[in-house]
Amino acid sequence: MAHFAKLDENNIVTEIIVVSNDIATSESAGVTFINNLYSTSDTWKQTSYNNNIRKNYAGIGFSYDASRDAFIPPKLYASWVLDEDSCQYKPPIDYPDDGKYYAWDESNTAWKEVSRG
Repeated sequence: MAHFAKLDENNIVTEIIVVSNDIATSESAGVTFINNLYSTSDTWKQTSYNNNIRKNYAGIGFSYDASRDAFIPPKLYASWVLDEDSCQYKPPIDYPDDGKYYAWDESNTAWKEVSRG
């Protein structure tokens, strides 16, 4: 199955639909099918569950960056930076690797240990 993300005028994903591979033999064929089906001329971009294209599987609220040809998730914290290779936002400090559970504390820009529960 081929997955397509509908983009609004700001290149934000507003909808994801699935089209049979028999119909979506290419991205263009899939987009044409969708727009004919709904009698629209919306902007659709193909996305992939296994991240074979456009870096990340698109989700509602993700943005599409044409210069990177990538779907980028919303930025959760102001201190996090975009990793150009993965097009994912990363914290300025790596997640601790000590088997404990942590949550990001934006006010201190640090990982804060939390109890599992």
